[in-house]
Amino acid sequence: MGHEAHTAELVLFVVGLLLVAAATLALSRRIKFPFTVALVVVGVVLAQLAGIVPQWLGVVTRYEVAPEIILFVFLPTLIYESSFHLNARQLRHNLWPVLTLAVPGLLFSTLIIGLIVYAATPIELPAALLLGSILSATDPVAVISLFKQLGAPKRLTVLVEGESLFNDATAIVLSRILIGIIAAGYFAPQMIWQGTMSFVLVFFGGIVVGLAAAWLFGLLLGLVESDTFIEISLTTILAYLSFLVAEEIFHVSGVMATVAAGMTMGNWGRTKISPPVLGYLEHFWEYMAYVANALIFLLVGLRVDLSALGASFDTLIWVVLAMLISRALVIYLLVPLVGRLPGNAPIDSPYRAVMFWGGLRGAIALAIVLSLDDFAYADTFVAVVTGAVLFTLLIQGTTIEKLVRLLGLDQPPLADRLARSEGWLLSKRRALENIPTLQHSGIFSAHIAGLLQQKYVSEIEQVKRSMDQLKMQELDFEQERILLYRRCFAEERNDYYRLYSRGHLAEKAYRDLCYSIDLQEEAIQNGSGLPAFTLHAPGSKRLREKSYNFLEWLLQLSGLPEKMRMVQIAREYEEAWGRVQGSGHVLDELDRKAAEETVQVEVLGEVKSCYEQWNHSATAYLDSVAGQFPEFVSAMQENLAGRLLLHTQRESIMTKIHAGVIPAEVAEKILQELQSEIRTLRGSDLKHLQVDAAELLRKVPFFKGLPSDDFLKLVDKLHPYTAPAGREIIRQGATDDSLFLISRGVVRISRSVDGRDEDLATLLAGDFFGEMALLHGEPRTATCRTVAPAMLYELRSEDFREVYCYCPAIRLALEEADRCRKQELAEKFSARSIRH
Repeated sequence: MGHEAHTAELVLFVVGLLLVAAATLALSRRIKFPFTVALVVVGVVLAQLAGIVPQWLGVVTRYEVAPEIILFVFLPTLIYESSFHLNARQLRHNLWPVLTLAVPGLLFSTLIIGLIVYAATPIELPAALLLGSILSATDPVAVISLFKQLGAPKRLTVLVEGESLFNDATAIVLSRILIGIIAAGYFAPQMIWQGTMSFVLVFFGGIVVGLAAAWLFGLLLGLVESDTFIEISLTTILAYLSFLVAEEIFHVSGVMATVAAGMTMGNWGRTKISPPVLGYLEHFWEYMAYVANALIFLLVGLRVDLSALGASFDTLIWVVLAMLISRALVIYLLVPLVGRLPGNAPIDSPYRAVMFWGGLRGAIALAIVLSLDDFAYADTFVAVVTGAVLFTLLIQGTTIEKLVRLLGLDQPPLADRLARSEGWLLSKRRALENIPTLQHSGIFSAHIAGLLQQKYVSEIEQVKRSMDQLKMQELDFEQERILLYRRCFAEERNDYYRLYSRGHLAEKAYRDLCYSIDLQEEAIQNGSGLPAFTLHAPGSKRLREKSYNFLEWLLQLSGLPEKMRMVQIAREYEEAWGRVQGSGHVLDELDRKAAEETVQVEVLGEVKSCYEQWNHSATAYLDSVAGQFPEFVSAMQENLAGRLLLHTQRESIMTKIHAGVIPAEVAEKILQELQSEIRTLRGSDLKHLQVDAAELLRKVPFFKGLPSDDFLKLVDKLHPYTAPAGREIIRQGATDDSLFLISRGVVRISRSVDGRDEDLATLLAGDFFGEMALLHGEPRTATCRTVAPAMLYELRSEDFREVYCYCPAIRLALEEADRCRKQELAEKFSARSIRH
């Protein structure tokens, strides 16, 4: 019974804290007070009330904040959720400032705090340095939440949040190293080298573990199709397993493992998560982070011992002062130096001011200090760290909003403000257009309709005036150009995700198209102009073709190189189709903007011209593939039509579910069947890129009379060969001796005479060339080059000789074709000599 009573009390304790957290959240929103700070205040109040009425609130002080609970239960959740939502591209652009703050910045802060505390208090230097490492880890949960509410610049959010994620790991590793030195009781110079190597191994070893875990779970998620419970379970397991495996098995940084796993899954792994599940998963992790933060900060408040704080007040003052001085030196000395490095944008003074004052401390510092067992300064450190955490939360956390507003960082970016105005303008115009329809349906009278029309016309004019004023004050031509490009890129990216989520784009094609947008966006933002190529540049195509040729030479009879070519053609076709859809969607949006007159005509014309060019280029590629591989394109279009119709059925079922016409359990089975059919129609079927060799040979005149057995033996010896436009298949004077049959495309035969190239013939599908060298073993008498992308079949001399031994009819057929070809060439040259 005792165990059951204890379990029930623990459950009641946790549920009670969640109830208090929910009430605190509602109150903090109403009074506009930072939620996490309010939780700490409520926790302190509850702890004091528990001493007055223990019969009612005694349970809240009965449970201690175990450091293992923070490190192994709450921390993986918080780190994974933050990492999952951190934009990897923005972090990459700000990586040096973030790493500077997280590693050398934390080491410098540790040294400054340690020296000040050692000089001003009785605490010994090694212990003072340990205290400095504990208090150098930032935990800006309240600040990040405030940034999201105020719409602070994204770069500022990435800098603050990125520093927190990385310096958590640095603080934990450094604290463990210092604890080891203190436990050893002495210090030797070689310990610096050993500590450095240990830090590098633990820090980067954690990253490797996290990346490996994310890759493995990404593969597992790719095998799951639209199963909310399994996919959310796998991400939860990943968050905790990466942390535990790193800490307990490999003894590296669990924090960095979870950071790496979360960032990998939030960027590369996002496409592994089924699109219908992604929304549920993000809400799940947001709730998990809310629960973790709520419990942590309530427990922090409950853990505060006011009498212990009073006893350590003198030391606490010096610690807080040292903490502020060290933070100021890191922000105002190290960060400006990083901004001077090539390729790094400087961090402005307003950003540095917010980063200084927003460096709050929290759960990591408490978890480390509470784990100090059998340590001489354990009680003092617990009191001092708790007081320092309270200072940053109650003083800095409650005033950071005023600082952000004072520095003007609470204004959303110009792009967001313009988008907001355009959204209002569009919605009000739609409402105005619907007034006559609503009036005719009898919902309101003509008098009310007139009043509403006047109201909306006035509001539309007001919004347009505010937009014009905003553009006049803050937007020049170049800024508007960049802004329009970025918004078009966002529209295009969203359309690609829509196509991917509906099964119209494969994962690889979706990634390539998004990468293309990333390159264009970075180029526009840096002012370097749009890149000439973002996908399949000529150089990369040539390199890829050379690698295929090398594989053909290396593998000889293997069909792997040709299969790789087929895969590449299918992928490029899918990407071109996606580009046509995405650019077409953007062009429709640009036409709408032109009608609304919200963008300068010159800017609109430039952007529209670029998208029209991309659309035409992609369309031309689709047309060329359709001419070369009509069966493949027909199959792709058939699959697309099937998916569109299945989605129409799916939407109809969803409408019936919401209307209550179809029971949910019946509809669920129907939706699963539809989803399964959609899945079978995804991707591309490579068999349609290959023409049946038997079908091709039957079109060649000199093979029509071959006996069936001989014909089938010859078919088995043919090797498929794909060549892009301009590829030289045969070179005049070369000693190779293969015969080629054209399946798709156009090949031109030319001969060099006295340094001049003369075209002899143009061959089409069903034609052949190269039979002279095959039969007589002579050097090539002409050059054969593809005019358009071509699909060929190659008959090599060794294969021909093998077939010829038991199929003499084949040689007779080729010799007859050879005589006819020579006669044609002789007549052509004779006619030319007469003309000359």
